[in-house]
Amino acid sequence: MKIYRWIFWMLILLPFHFVSAQRSFDPMVRIIVGPDHTDWVYKRGEKAQFSVTILEFGNPLKNVAVYYEVGPERMKPSKKDSLMLPKGVLKIDGGTMKVPGFLRCRIVATVEGKEYEGIATVGFDPLDIQPTIEDPSDFDAFWKQAKTELSEIPIDARITLMPSRCSEKVNVFQVSMQNYPAMTRLYGILCMPKKEGRYPALLRVPGAGVYPLEGDVDMAEHGLITLEIGIHGIPLDMDTGVYSNLRWGALKGYMNYNLDDRDHFYFKHVYLGCVRAVDYIFSLPQFDGTHIAVTGGSQGGALSIVTAGLDPRIRWLAVYFPALCDLTGDLKGRAGGWPHYFEGKKLNFNNKKDKIQVCGYYDVVNFARRLKVPGIYTWGYNDDTCPPTSMYAAYNMITSPKDLFLALETGHWEYPEQKEKLDNWLLSKLNGP
Repeated sequence: MKIYRWIFWMLILLPFHFVSAQRSFDPMVRIIVGPDHTDWVYKRGEKAQFSVTILEFGNPLKNVAVYYEVGPERMKPSKKDSLMLPKGVLKIDGGTMKVPGFLRCRIVATVEGKEYEGIATVGFDPLDIQPTIEDPSDFDAFWKQAKTELSEIPIDARITLMPSRCSEKVNVFQVSMQNYPAMTRLYGILCMPKKEGRYPALLRVPGAGVYPLEGDVDMAEHGLITLEIGIHGIPLDMDTGVYSNLRWGALKGYMNYNLDDRDHFYFKHVYLGCVRAVDYIFSLPQFDGTHIAVTGGSQGGALSIVTAGLDPRIRWLAVYFPALCDLTGDLKGRAGGWPHYFEGKKLNFNNKKDKIQVCGYYDVVNFARRLKVPGIYTWGYNDDTCPPTSMYAAYNMITSPKDLFLALETGHWEYPEQKEKLDNWLLSKLNGP
């Protein structure tokens, strides 16, 4: 059955597969940027130096034109220059920072009319970064009331076997349940070990976008119940053209919907949907009733922290580069988190008192403050979508047990080693005593 499932998903995801495959190869011209501190961390007032090497086929490229800029991540550069490199190497004095944060060096080399880019981002006392977002005085009361309203809505779960996706050890189902507000639906892909018994559970929450889901069969084959949910209230097994139409049509820019109204902001039903997914897992007779974790990356990293912060039934979380952290950072002259409500052209439109206040109820920082369970976190310093300043603003508020696994040069992606480490950590907790 595994081969049929693989063929099915290759046919569905063929266009995306080619893009991914092309990006997995290094380009002919590579730009290596490295700071003079191997851990990429400095103290405030220390000067950062960057070494740049332009390589073609593994050798320094001679007489290459480069442009470079240095400055706080996603901010206007503090220094920039254009020059020729006779030997393909360059030393850059990056300067320093007087406050905790991150400094980014960006290099662009032009070779035969084509541009190649390399970056390195260094931290200055990152563990001292404090959030800019306010913590509303009625934050807990607001979410307590919201969860009460959710609890009054029957789950009304419906489940359909997906035979083509089942494996020798695991049954795969599409499930739907009633979400907040009443009469709306939450869809997920449930993977259940075939062998009779009671199992721990893993909730997988999605990154940003509109797309189908396959379900986490691999972790289910390790003896877990896995539930991977969508957030948009649509089935997860439709033709890919439907998702494309929604992505560029009705759901385009969904993260901006009703930002001026805390009761109707798009992410309210999303956050409560994560709690509803936990409700559903606890309703399953095959669940062991105790061992449950949540995981996801980017928007899913945000939702992992939100879910664990809202629902005391979650016992562990594993988080990749969380979004929605310290959204008001841009208003204070530093990088805020995705979706960057107060940056660039969106600033004048969103820089309103009501929208800033609504952000406080949904910012991951304020859920991180309330975490009480162990978690493992991973990201890189070169992430431009979820800048490390924003992620540290949330991470530094966590007082429960936490581990941070840094893959310094990664952007908004992860190495296989990161996934392996977080998966093994989850399995050790969920399959432990």
